Amino acid sequence: MSKTLVFGASLNPNRYSYLAIKKLLEKNITTEAFGKNLGTILHLQIKDNLTEFQNINTVTLYLNPSRQVEYYNAIVKLHPKRVIFNPGTENPEFYKILKKNNIEVVVGCTLVMLATNQY
Repeated sequence: MSKTLVFGASLNPNRYSYLAIKKLLEKNITTEAFGKNLGTILHLQIKDNLTEFQNINTVTLYLNPSRQVEYYNAIVKLHPKRVIFNPGTENPEFYKILKKNNIEVVVGCTLVMLATNQY
């Protein structure tokens, strides 16, 4: 079963990462969450240690490009099949690194993809 990692998860119910976690779980998609603040969204624990994640199919980013830089290597080491760059996270520099590592780059909105069954 494919697993999604929400990268930049927030405990704030008004944030898109929170809404994405909620929708992913509603659609019974196996979901993990990484963020700077620990806590729980529904039954999902937000973790702050990337070494805890394995078998990630999709990383969906909710982190602005300047904050992504420190995580380039860590995300590549997760060996996801794809990384989704949600609005505001677009990062051509990171696209090149991912493509070089045979990781698909998707520029889109996870919430829209879920709503239109294109996830």
